[in-house]
Amino acid sequence: MRCCEIEVLWDEIRGDCTASLKQAVVAHLEACPPCQELYEQYEGVAYRLSNLPKPEPSCNLSARVLQHIAHLRNKFRSTPVTLAHAPTPIGRVYVGLREDRIVYLGIDTGQSLERVREHVEARLRRPVIVGDAPAWLHDTLDAYFATWQIDDQRVDLSDLTPFEQAALRATATIPPGEVRSYGWVATTIGRPKAARAVGRVMARNPLPLLFPCHRVVDSTGDLHDYGYGLDLKARLLQMEGYRPPG
Repeated sequence: MRCCEIEVLWDEIRGDCTASLKQAVVAHLEACPPCQELYEQYEGVAYRLSNLPKPEPSCNLSARVLQHIAHLRNKFRSTPVTLAHAPTPIGRVYVGLREDRIVYLGIDTGQSLERVREHVEARLRRPVIVGDAPAWLHDTLDAYFATWQIDDQRVDLSDLTPFEQAALRATATIPPGEVRSYGWVATTIGRPKAARAVGRVMARNPLPLLFPCHRVVDSTGDLHDYGYGLDLKARLLQMEGYRPPG
């Protein structure tokens, strides 16, 4: 069970749910300090809300608001992602597009297009269709590999949790050719004890390169790990101008 799923399930363990689901959520909370902190905050808010006097709207306003939210969520979630591919200096990449923004990027590892499409669909939890890369995408990728920075207006992290968004945005502040530790990222976003949780976010980064998790290393300076292999991580850093100490 991933941290990004826990917030959705918290209401379940406060109400009726299967024993196995409740046990799984509770087990995750017991082992995950970041989720424990968020859970305490949510429980505090829930307690205060429970002490407020119940409103008596004239038109069952609360039900209508919930219906509207559900409608918007379903509409948003049903918006398909277009999967395209484009050449780059490190090889072909697959890119998931929603309107004029990038929501997914993956490096071609030799899998079939259908396998890639299925993976992106499962990762984003959205329908994915295959399409062509628009001209602006080629321009955006060319600009990235020329500057090693991304135009924030061309990327979309809105499907991620606030913690995930903050951690990934912190990586974009690391200058090209430099590295920072997982602890540095955690401290930068105001969660100094969440270095391990930051590591999990980096491992599931839906937009590697653009949000440069390859610039994040462990506290000793070791490259540590990378979803596409340490060789590529070292190559990316070398292309940016990084020189390991001593």
